[in-house]
Amino acid sequence: MKKAIKFIVISELLIVATYFISFKIFINLQIASLSSFFIIFGSMYAYKKMVIRQVETENIEEKRELLDEIEDPHGLYDEESDLQTIVKEEKKKIKTINFSDMKKGFKAGFSLFRLIPYVFLVLGFIALKNHGVLDIAVYLLSLLVGIFVAYLSAKEILH
Repeated sequence: MKKAIKFIVISELLIVATYFISFKIFINLQIASLSSFFIIFGSMYAYKKMVIRQVETENIEEKRELLDEIEDPHGLYDEESDLQTIVKEEKKKIKTINFSDMKKGFKAGFSLFRLIPYVFLVLGFIALKNHGVLDIAVYLLSLLVGIFVAYLSAKEILH
């Protein structure tokens, strides 16, 4: 945890140091890197919560090895496979859309940990553009800075 906090603080100090070079570079770097940092960190946190919830409810589907899945996706060549049981199992897997499935998908897709950072990204971009300080090259490169810092920090904190 201390390592992640040190990494975040050091990267933020380097970003603030760019203020003395140019305000335009600083503000683009700050908004873009914070936006991408919050998006990546929030997504990783939300994903971790989702996995933990699935493990706690024991909603884990056992899967075959990847090579077996590619060669025989329906298990037709297994020794104990019966064509009628395979067809029945495959029919069970076909799901109709119901409200509970839609609710789960909506919760995962529209988590506040994911939604708020995207709002920050869009509003930050619009604010930079409206104030005439948007430098698209600096902005796009700064997104990479935030992604890198968020990945390393989340890996340390959420592990």
